Amino acid sequence: MYDVIIIGGGPAGLTAATYLRRAEKSALVVEKNAFGGQITWSPRVENFPGFVSISGTELGDKLLEQAMEQGAEVELEEVSGVEKLEDGFRVNCLSGASFDGRAVILATGAKPRLLGVENEENLVGSGVSFCAVCDGAFYKGKRVAVCGGGNSALQDAVLLSESCEHVTVIHRRDSFRGEAKLVETLRGKDNVSFLLGASVKALLGKDELTGIVVEHDGLREELALDGLFVAVGHEPDNAAFAEFLALDKGGYAASGEDCLTPTPGFFVAGDCRAKAVRQITTAAADGAVAALAACRWLDR
Repeated sequence: MYDVIIIGGGPAGLTAATYLRRAEKSALVVEKNAFGGQITWSPRVENFPGFVSISGTELGDKLLEQAMEQGAEVELEEVSGVEKLEDGFRVNCLSGASFDGRAVILATGAKPRLLGVENEENLVGSGVSFCAVCDGAFYKGKRVAVCGGGNSALQDAVLLSESCEHVTVIHRRDSFRGEAKLVETLRGKDNVSFLLGASVKALLGKDELTGIVVEHDGLREELALDGLFVAVGHEPDNAAFAEFLALDKGGYAASGEDCLTPTPGFFVAGDCRAKAVRQITTAAADGAVAALAACRWLDR
């Protein structure tokens, strides 16, 4: 039986594993896709302490290497659920494998909602992005669009307008859900235009985005673009673990900065937790907090 099983191998989960091993706790990280999480989609990362510039894939590899060098074990499996044992938890996987641990840290992250158009996933990191804070600097002096109508989309557009040649804000409704002040700010900028009552129907470009097809007023038109920022929300992956968590209306774990849950021995870290800021640095911070909380619980 492991001291702690970590579900999710992104920055939060791998940081937690490193901290647990430094505290001489046995740790297993179970990840269903690629170790490193969403950061591996970013062609360059320039806002993580200690690196002037590094690819997301390389950063993910370094986080994994660091955790394994400390002695963490890893498994590439998709977790189907967790059951409570008398002395801990059993983590069950779709393959039929299962792992037992005295404590669990849930670090499944939150995935951006996609537009659902053809070739979208292939162009992520090659013109399609979900984070203006992360990737906006790569589009300085270029033409971009932001798709979405909430505060996140409007804030992305404001940020991008400060460095991009032109920003087109695309929203499927005729009015924005976001703050009126943000809309007012954008309307006052000469390099920002709006397409309301519009939707993205196609992405242009095979290996790199060159433009999009937008439908509005019953017509379709092509927009030449260097980048498309999709800001239509995120989806946490917490449903399978709901019995151990308190979930908010968005499905996020309603846990504070202490990363605790209503279930003793069950902790949560990273983007799957309800929080105001979702960045790689805040995910890593959560991983450290959850790991230390788990250590205190194990040593109680």
